[in-house]
Amino acid sequence: MFERNRIDNVEHAAVPVELATSDGEVSKGRILVPLGRNMFELLNGPAAFLEFEPYGGERSFVAKSAIRNVKLINVPRAPSLDARLRERDGFDPYDILGVPARASPEEVKAAWHRLSKMYHPDRYATAELPEEVRDYLAAMVRRVNAAYAALENAIKPTRPTPAGRTTPIYESGGGLHR
Repeated sequence: MFERNRIDNVEHAAVPVELATSDGEVSKGRILVPLGRNMFELLNGPAAFLEFEPYGGERSFVAKSAIRNVKLINVPRAPSLDARLRERDGFDPYDILGVPARASPEEVKAAWHRLSKMYHPDRYATAELPEEVRDYLAAMVRRVNAAYAALENAIKPTRPTPAGRTTPIYESGGGLHR
């Protein structure tokens, strides 16, 4: 039976590193860290080998005793969506949703549904994707939701006030007014 919360394909997280061995060889690639563990635990754990996948090469095991240096490589993250929203620089909700400025509320909602389905994190939960791709997808879904929220507030019809009501219904010192 299919279990929605179970992830079968993802067993390791890939951490980009530059690995220097005792023979002077330097390789760039990814160390595969089992889920639930971090790099420190892996390097100082009891296992004698690390699983390493060099860029452009085949996955192999490297003896910890042969490793002289492990340098973590910082992969650039997706730009901060919050900062862009604060600046309002380049944030055009119509452009993000791919609808014209005179689009009807139904067209806006249809575009939002289409893009939300495309970028939703559950769609890619079991895929082995690089962390930068996951960051991009998360930033895009936040951006699509922010664009829809901005347009939803702009196109939401204002609630009409009841006609003929000029006095408050209740006042703190008195009773009901008619």
